[in-house]
Amino acid sequence: MSARIGVAVMAVVLALYIGLVGQRAWLLLTAREPIAVAMGVALVVLPAIATWAIGRELWFGVRAEQVARRLEAEGGLPTDDVAVRPSGRVLREDGDAVFPVYQAEVEASPESWQAWFRLALAYDAAGDRRRARAAVRKSISLEGASRRTR
Repeated sequence: MSARIGVAVMAVVLALYIGLVGQRAWLLLTAREPIAVAMGVALVVLPAIATWAIGRELWFGVRAEQVARRLEAEGGLPTDDVAVRPSGRVLREDGDAVFPVYQAEVEASPESWQAWFRLALAYDAAGDRRRARAAVRKSISLEGASRRTR
């Protein structure tokens, strides 16, 4: 729940930032000086790119959570007995130990969104965030395709 509060706070701060930058951009765009107009354009374009990127990340988080809930409802979340830190994160050694099981599962059924999501959890437990995100994206894509064909 604290993550959602953090996201909400950041969204409000982003909206405030966009409002203030928009005001400054308008002042610069109406100044009729070439440098001021160029700066005004930059103040419009850069926040637009930032807003797009944040929106994309938020949508990724929403979809990942939906897929995780569906997998949990199906009883498909991993039940490995692994040691965790006080923060709840899996110890890397234990994450590395269970990783081959989930990698083999994806190799056996590459069109299974469930297998890809479990592999993403294994990547995350092993500390490989980049591959974990890629596996979650693949899982989201396959899960969406499976819902459309039902």
